[in-house]
Amino acid sequence: MRVPGLGSSINRHRRAVLTVALVLTGAVALGGCGGLNTRETLARGYVLPAGALEQIPIGASQEQVLIVLGTPSTVATINGDVFYYISQKSERSAAFMPYEVVDQRVVGVYFNKDKKVVRLANYGLKDGKIFDFVSGKTETGGNELNYLRGIFKNVGFNPFGG
Repeated sequence: MRVPGLGSSINRHRRAVLTVALVLTGAVALGGCGGLNTRETLARGYVLPAGALEQIPIGASQEQVLIVLGTPSTVATINGDVFYYISQKSERSAAFMPYEVVDQRVVGVYFNKDKKVVRLANYGLKDGKIFDFVSGKTETGGNELNYLRGIFKNVGFNPFGG
């Protein structure tokens, strides 16, 4: 037995439920794009373990440094050996957005002729200049600064222009 008008009432109800479901699904999907501040972080290069630099006292051997920090990203010979550990941190706010560099670090471990640690440095950028976050000083020229500029430029970020 068929009741007149009942079929169209059920179809309208189904359409209304389907419309509400689609609207809710769209709202949840869009909420994930911007409403819920979901930043994606990408770390490249050497990730400095927390407290690692504190484990390397002045006078430590190169072998001790290799045990604590591992193999350096690059090695230089500027007035003795220097191990450089290079890292870069980038973020983006959504999967379709490009990554932006938010931090770039170069950890330098300096050795004397006897292969003992004489200085530690944690270089980053502050006000567009190379800055040592360990000593709290901005580097001021010489072969070392030119080398550091080259490192920062080669890993994709050049605060010095050109």
